[in-house]
Amino acid sequence: MFNCSLLFLVGGVFSLSTTLVSCKAPNTPEQTANASNSSNSTKTKVLHMGYMTAGDLLKIKGLLEKRLTPLGIKVEWSKFAAGPQLLEAMNVGSVDFGFVGETPPIFAQASGVPFVYVASSKPGTGEGTAVVVEKDSPIKTIADLKGKGLAFQRATAQQYFVLKVLQEAGLKLSDIKHINLTPLETRAAFERKSVDAAVIGDPHLALFQKTARIRIIRDGKGITTQGGYWLGSRNFVKDNPDVVKVILEEVNNIGKWAEANPRQVAELISPEAKIDVPTLELVSKRRLYTLRPLSEEVLSGQQKIADLFYEQKFITKKINVKEATLSSEQYATLTPSEVKP
Repeated sequence: MFNCSLLFLVGGVFSLSTTLVSCKAPNTPEQTANASNSSNSTKTKVLHMGYMTAGDLLKIKGLLEKRLTPLGIKVEWSKFAAGPQLLEAMNVGSVDFGFVGETPPIFAQASGVPFVYVASSKPGTGEGTAVVVEKDSPIKTIADLKGKGLAFQRATAQQYFVLKVLQEAGLKLSDIKHINLTPLETRAAFERKSVDAAVIGDPHLALFQKTARIRIIRDGKGITTQGGYWLGSRNFVKDNPDVVKVILEEVNNIGKWAEANPRQVAELISPEAKIDVPTLELVSKRRLYTLRPLSEEVLSGQQKIADLFYEQKFITKKINVKEATLSSEQYATLTPSEVKP
C-alpha cells in the first residue's frame, strides 16, 4: 500500500507550479538502475530548485531529498513570486530547475536565458483563471473593458490569456489600460477596488468565488492553452540527466495520485498555503498534474504563442522554440518510460 505525500503550487497556482505529490512506493527496477548508475551521468553536488510563493509540496515533504541525498546530492530551494523571476534567477545561475507557465519561457528565450524545455504538464480545465470584476460593476462583458484598467502580470500565462479574450471580443491590448502587477499584488489591488478589473488565478480565484463578491466575465474554458513546463538550465540538464530523471519520476508519480485524490491534496497543502481545505479541493479539481512528453504537437503549440507575441510586439526578437530543446537522444535518457511517447 502506497504511503502518499505531496508536491507543488506555482505562482499562486497549483502546479506540478509548481511541484506535486509523491507516493512513496518501493523503488521500481528503473529507479534502482538509475541510482546505481547515477555516478556515471551526474556532476552536481547541489540541486538548486526554484518554486513559487504559494508553496511547494515536493519541498515540504522532502521527496527529492529522499531520492538524492543517498547519492550525495544536496537540494536547495529558492522562492519566487512568479515564473519571470524564477527564470531571471536561472539566467544568473542561482536556479537549476523549476516549473513555470507557458508564457515566461518565450520572453526568457527572447532575452537569451540559457534554459531548455524538459517536460510539459497537461493543461487544466481553464476554470482556474478568469477576468473578474466587482459584483456591482457596470462591466458586463470583455468588450466593456475598452478604456478600463485591467490588472495582470506581464510575461506570464495571464498575458496570453488576456490577449486571447481581447481578440475574442474584437479588442487589442492597446484598447485597455494594462496595470502590471504580480498575482498577489493584483489580488490586493482588487480588494482595495483600485482597478476596474483583474485577471485572477487559483488559488486566489477560488477564494474570491467563496465570498460571492466577484463576478466572472470570462474564464479560460475553451481557450487553447499549453499547460506549463518544467525547465532546466541547459548546462545542468546536459550534465545531470539522472538527477533530472529523478525529478520527473517524482513529479509524474505524484501527479497520478493527485489527480485521483483532490481532497487529500487539499488537506496536505492547506497548512502551507494557509487556505481552507474546501477551497483548495476546488483548485485541485481544476488542474491536471501528470506530465506529457515534449511532442511535436506540444512544441508547435508553444511556437504559435511565440509567433503571436512577436506579431504583437510583446517580444522584439522572433524565436524558434526548438532552439531551447534537447536532442531526441538526450530526452530518451532523462524522460521516465511512462512519460515517453
